[in-house]
Amino acid sequence: MNFWGKLQKPIFILAPMEGVTDTVFRQIVVSVACPQRQQAGLRSGRGKPHVFFTEFVPVDALLSSGHEKILRSLKFTEVERPIVAQIWGTDPEKFYQVAQMLQKMKFDGIDINMGCPDRNTIKKGACAALIKNPELATEIIEATIRGANNLPVSVKTRIGFGSLDTENWVTTLLQTPISALILHLRTTREMSKVPAHWEEISKAVEIRNKLKSKALIIGNGDVKSRKEASDKCKKYGIDGVMIGRGIFNNIWLFNDAVDIEKVTPQQRVDLLINHLNLFKKTWGDSKHFELMKKFVKCYINNYSNASENRERLMKTKSLDELIRATLLLFAA
Repeated sequence: MNFWGKLQKPIFILAPMEGVTDTVFRQIVVSVACPQRQQAGLRSGRGKPHVFFTEFVPVDALLSSGHEKILRSLKFTEVERPIVAQIWGTDPEKFYQVAQMLQKMKFDGIDINMGCPDRNTIKKGACAALIKNPELATEIIEATIRGANNLPVSVKTRIGFGSLDTENWVTTLLQTPISALILHLRTTREMSKVPAHWEEISKAVEIRNKLKSKALIIGNGDVKSRKEASDKCKKYGIDGVMIGRGIFNNIWLFNDAVDIEKVTPQQRVDLLINHLNLFKKTWGDSKHFELMKKFVKCYINNYSNASENRERLMKTKSLDELIRATLLLFAA
């Protein structure tokens, strides 16, 4: 059941990003990997990420009486496989229970978020705060693995809290039987304000080999193209790369058959319309349309009048108005 070991290397992954990488966006990323599209299914094919992650979800909320709303963050379709559910929290028993739940929901894997630098999560002792609490981190991993019933469990984290601590932290994590370790190559305190410390990932590879761990080592931070990801894998001897913010500059990023410089403004607008329509079909009024405005800049850029067109779209007051305004961009 461990899909990680069946993937062809190097492995390329779309990073989980809150409010961005929902099922709709993931399906759009799949759609640009394909020679043909279907209106709803958006077929999978060459050039898609090897692995998708959900947005991160708190175990507390999943076990609460109002869990139906948070379940939206775990919605996925078959074209998004393999799909990994990312969870966070502080209570090992709740991780155990949620892992059982996710196994029944037929996810391909479970990832524990130990890297988010959000202040509110850190105040709760969760996510990146676990870097300072290795004993609890180990308990959480072990509880999740027990509850996962053979589903592979991975960890996404950083390489230190206030300062670089790669050796100690990675050693702690790789002493557990996780299937993959995804390292955002900055400390918690650094947020995303400094260049990623890619040289640190070589230490993780050495530790993995010394401990004879079977965990894959995945790097994350500042990678903006598939070629750059491939180069990082070769240079540092890692198994793959997770790409996050780079997708905002190029929705076609994972499809190396597409030259982004040759993608026309009309193609960008057409894809935005597909995205808007799929958002409407999937969420209706259950998610506020303003969420879609953050994607406008991703699509409407790098051509004449792009700034003017973006401004016009950003002024819309409803999803239907945004769709109509987008359709009018090249109507003439």
